[in-house]
Amino acid sequence: MNAVVQGLVKAVSLSPRHAFSKANVLSIRLVEGHGVEGDAHMGVTVKHRSRVAKDPLAPNLRQVHLMHAELFDELRASGFSLSAGDMGENVTTHGVDLLALPVGTRLKLGDEAVVEVTGLRNPCSQIDKFQPGLMKATLGRDAEGGLIRKAGVMAIVLTGGEVRPGDAIAVELPQGVLRKLEPV
Repeated sequence: MNAVVQGLVKAVSLSPRHAFSKANVLSIRLVEGHGVEGDAHMGVTVKHRSRVAKDPLAPNLRQVHLMHAELFDELRASGFSLSAGDMGENVTTHGVDLLALPVGTRLKLGDEAVVEVTGLRNPCSQIDKFQPGLMKATLGRDAEGGLIRKAGVMAIVLTGGEVRPGDAIAVELPQGVLRKLEPV
């Protein structure tokens, strides 16, 4: 993997049940093709309840949720109280512009684990149940008026391994035509 180290893992989180927030832990184990060991969203097929209702056999493109810690700083400045894991992410990053990455970007997390970015997290109404107004705060508009989703990115696990706070994040962009992230 020819990648450039660009950031750090700030925190790792999981939840064995379907809950909005995830608990911070000392490490998570990523399992190739499945996701975060012990997390409710782990699996080859979709696990998010809304997606299971539509097609329970659809591939799980949301095995790992990554969110940039810089978003928490931005939200705190707007009066919200948030910390790693609160918005359901498995990996909280620092120093990587997750939202600017194209589909297919590979992120090496720590010594072994590699995930491939599949798309944007599409914030849902659960965010407002956690803190009123938070959904609107995780959305924005670009210069052309297009919607910007700030609630992180989703990925699949290509290579398993342990991931811990303090681990380096190396970024490898895909070859060929770069595809802009869309919600998955």
